[in-house]
Amino acid sequence: MKNSCFILIIIYLMAFSCKEKTNDTIESNSEKVITKAIQKNDTLSIHPISHATMVLSYGKTDIYVDPTGGAQVFKLYSNPEFVLITDVHYDHLDVETLEGLDLSSTILVAPKAVIDKLPEDLSVSKLVTLNNGDLITLNAIKFEAIPMYNLREEAQKFHSKGRGNGYILTIGNERIYISGDTEDIPEMRNLMQIDKAFICMNQPYTMTVESAADAVLEFKPKQVYPYHYRGTNGFSDVDRFKTLINQGDETIEVIQLNWYKKSDEMQK
Repeated sequence: MKNSCFILIIIYLMAFSCKEKTNDTIESNSEKVITKAIQKNDTLSIHPISHATMVLSYGKTDIYVDPTGGAQVFKLYSNPEFVLITDVHYDHLDVETLEGLDLSSTILVAPKAVIDKLPEDLSVSKLVTLNNGDLITLNAIKFEAIPMYNLREEAQKFHSKGRGNGYILTIGNERIYISGDTEDIPEMRNLMQIDKAFICMNQPYTMTVESAADAVLEFKPKQVYPYHYRGTNGFSDVDRFKTLINQGDETIEVIQLNWYKKSDEMQK
């Protein structure tokens, strides 16, 4: 009897230890979960770096979105728990910046087109391939990959459907939408229950201010942050964007952050 009990205990311990193991590379076409406790009273902080680059901080968790500009611009932040990349263009995928960061404990999330361009010797804890429509939960944060692409025929050469990702992150009790490089596509207009939305608007690569405002007024996030608004002819009119939103729906709060240096603004 004692021997039987001992064997059962050994089997239980072996099964439990197997559950704790995770792969270095994860390809997601369905929801998977890696759990980690997040304090419910933590609050989200948004740190604009430049153009499409930002740091989202939630408690002790830092998420780098499209890190560019060199590792030195992130020296005020902790090493990222996540790096999130939307597309292959230089203002979203900056290999030199990635190689300069300490990613030894980082989960890097990106579409396959981005993963394929990463150096084989990039030192990162885990790579997660997430394509349009995929969903994964990592360390209590849910990542949903949303399509991002151009609608205008003359602009489809910039962002083809299926290559890059917009993202919805569910952090704590908030749903955060990051548009990536896109026009006012149906997948954006059909979003629901978005608390914070980061919306691009620069020509000729993404949306006009008017198209961006029209889409936002349709899916009605609680707060919207214009970002990624420098195009070939300077900056988009984010003040007009705010006016259009305020005229269309006063319940949507438009928050303008400083995404560009003063030297950039002088070149407008």
